[in-house]
Amino acid sequence: MNKKGFNEHSKRFLFGEQPAGLYIHIPFCLKKCPYCDFYSITDASFHPAFLNALSTEMRLNRGVDLVFDTLYVGGGTPSVFNEKSIDRIVETARRSFKILPGAEITLEVNPGTVTLEKLKGYRRAGVNRINIGVQSFNSVNLGFLGRIHSGRDADLAVKWAQSAGYKNIGLDLICGIPDQTTASWLRDLQAAVELGPQHLSCYILSFEPGTPMDRERKKERFKPLSEGRVCDLFETTVKFLSEHGYVQYEISNFARENIGGSGLKNAGENRSRHNTKYWTFTPYLGLGPSAHSFIEPERFWNHADVGKYMQDLARGKLPQAEKESLSLDQLMTEAVYLGLRQTRGIFFDAFDEKFGVSFRGMFGEIMAGLEEKGLMECSQGRCALTSKGMLALDSIAALFI
Repeated sequence: MNKKGFNEHSKRFLFGEQPAGLYIHIPFCLKKCPYCDFYSITDASFHPAFLNALSTEMRLNRGVDLVFDTLYVGGGTPSVFNEKSIDRIVETARRSFKILPGAEITLEVNPGTVTLEKLKGYRRAGVNRINIGVQSFNSVNLGFLGRIHSGRDADLAVKWAQSAGYKNIGLDLICGIPDQTTASWLRDLQAAVELGPQHLSCYILSFEPGTPMDRERKKERFKPLSEGRVCDLFETTVKFLSEHGYVQYEISNFARENIGGSGLKNAGENRSRHNTKYWTFTPYLGLGPSAHSFIEPERFWNHADVGKYMQDLARGKLPQAEKESLSLDQLMTEAVYLGLRQTRGIFFDAFDEKFGVSFRGMFGEIMAGLEEKGLMECSQGRCALTSKGMLALDSIAALFI
């Protein structure tokens, strides 16, 4: 990529200066899911010491020059903690950082670890957005995925969250499960939309290296769906959710349209404000074991080990494992990849202003070739992948490097 004309003081990519996001990783689960490669352990004896260490980490980061409008507590399974512990986390974060009024405060929960009273307690603690790891309403699929909950548990968790007063509820679903049919996936989608959540994340099952599920795959204990079948399920997802009032704004994420007072439909307020920061070069600070942070041009991350994490903090030291400063080429590559993940795509003027280059001048031939194949659409000063193109995101993004 051509570095000529780069302006080190240019505005942040796409949205200019935006409030940052605060992420807290809770590294505990009741049981590890065989497909998951996020860091977590099942030893609950670490809970009290971890909470103390997390409070210390927040205090040590008090001097960070950021203002936050989102707090996302993820994992792991944050709902292994009771209301009092979540209240402590949220309150310590508020005391340690500049968190704006009206901030989006999200808590991830597993349907097998919540009750109505627990969800009410989280809301009293300040949580205003619940993200529920449903994955499937189908018992066979849940068994294959190693989930601890049933389809009925998932249904109840959503209804309890609604009864507890949450107006912003997101559900996670997984498709591409071995032997999954279009009909069975549509039943999952139908069950989800009937519950009326504000947000849906539909992820394609991936076999991450080192996970138990990937080891089982290599031993041929099951047969993964073909790439063609996975593509069909993805296209089914986009079509079905569009027909039911959910707008795709990122490759895996859909927000429900609301009809405002003027009669116009708008899904913007139902998007995950926090996750959008990851795709738009907005700074975010990550706390807890394995958590990543990004403050342009630097990325840094914590030890993916509870023991090392707590040892460093006991010595009054931040538990940072590594740090890297991204070069201009790396920043431009990420800007392309992250932009193409979003249905809004890449705005040429914003890219040109940030990097001091001409996006169309650099990539015009590539874009023309992708348009001809039906993988990209370019108009009104931007380019974006089609649904077909999104299925080839990684290989398409590689063309721009």
